[in-house]
Amino acid sequence: MVGHRERWRRRAAAGGNARDASIRAMPPAPPSLPIRIDPLPYEDRLAPRDPLQVELVVIHCTELPDLATARVYGERVLYPDSGTGNSGHFYIDRDGSVHRWVAVDRVAHHVRGFNPRSVGIELVNTGRYPDWLDSRRQAMDEDYSEAQVASLVALLQALKAELAGLRHVAGHEDLDTAIVEASDDPSRQVRRKRDPGPRFPWARVLAAVDLQRLPPMPPL
Repeated sequence: MVGHRERWRRRAAAGGNARDASIRAMPPAPPSLPIRIDPLPYEDRLAPRDPLQVELVVIHCTELPDLATARVYGERVLYPDSGTGNSGHFYIDRDGSVHRWVAVDRVAHHVRGFNPRSVGIELVNTGRYPDWLDSRRQAMDEDYSEAQVASLVALLQALKAELAGLRHVAGHEDLDTAIVEASDDPSRQVRRKRDPGPRFPWARVLAAVDLQRLPPMPPL
């Protein structure tokens, strides 16, 4: 029997979101994108992979106050058997600086069910911090900076050029659709993941990169 994830994957592969040519495109990407290489302490313990198997980029936001706090969370060992934790591959700070914490030829833990074939990009943004699952604190009010979006477009274009199998992009909220109890009131439910959230400029990004956005998965 074909599971719902496989049915969803087949449907996504057969279609995709058509992009309106009239959408205003982002400014041209800079000719080169400086990337600061700062591997996580456990990078070499993450599972290796052939970069050719990467076909998806997942856009996240950190839902944390700053890059330094994201680093603290990223370095935490959450899986004792492997000595690894959760993180994206790339982080983009509010000033547009790009940081690579995990090489693309390693499998980072950043999204349920899609890690082996995806690259995770985290944008520094407060999101719902610090009350992520509080039903009264679900607004995501911080805009993404112009510098962040420009660097994201440049990074996506660079990954598209380097990874022959890369075809799709999705938000974390499109793939992890779990509904959980609210932390303030168990009788209420909230989305486990909402990033990159309602203020992410999907139309602008999709108009500037040759990637198809995957449709959201059914709620879990």
